[in-house]
Amino acid sequence: KGEKAQTRIENLNELVNACANLNFSNNEEMSPLSAFLSQAALEAGEYQAEEHSDAVQLMTLHTAKGLEFPLVFVCGLEEGMFPSQQSGDDPTRLEEERRLCYVGMTRAMQKLYLCHAESRRLYGQEQYNKPSRFLREIPAEYVEEIRLTTTVSRPTQFNRFGSAASHSAFENTGFKLGQRVHHEKFGEGTVLNYEGTGSQSRIQINFDQLGSKWLVTSYARLTPL
Repeated sequence: KGEKAQTRIENLNELVNACANLNFSNNEEMSPLSAFLSQAALEAGEYQAEEHSDAVQLMTLHTAKGLEFPLVFVCGLEEGMFPSQQSGDDPTRLEEERRLCYVGMTRAMQKLYLCHAESRRLYGQEQYNKPSRFLREIPAEYVEEIRLTTTVSRPTQFNRFGSAASHSAFENTGFKLGQRVHHEKFGEGTVLNYEGTGSQSRIQINFDQLGSKWLVTSYARLTPL
């Protein structure tokens, strides 16, 4: 139990995932264990280039603080990853991850690429996460969307409420992310997320007493505070 225990479980699941993704047949001269450890050492970044050299540098957002680069790729911008699953319903943790995302974006001096996967194999399972809410919070005039020419087949239940709403379309509803609202039945809460467009749009509220709930925007009867 507890956050530390959950982190350990996630690390073990990622270990299983890393083993499943390694093709041992390409390492005939090495034992499976040696091949896995060799790959892990490379991914750990111990052999990255020196500072200011012409090479790709891999790092976490935390370690990127205070640094700047001409070109930056921020990867994994998907719901459940960034923001993480644990932060999705926690306004305090969500705001901290939002600030961390801003740190990553402002590392770029000239060009910034914000990337999300159509599908991802995570902890040994195929996942079809929606793009991160942090992407939708960027004004449309500052974004040029680039999509793959290929398509990914998703389960039929994916994206049941239609495509994600744009940031401007959501603000036209009169609500904003982080805003405090009141519901006549559920009480007070904080706006966490939104999705869909038109009559199918929904809004996620973290209610102080009941926790997180998704409500159809047109029927939610929310009062801004």
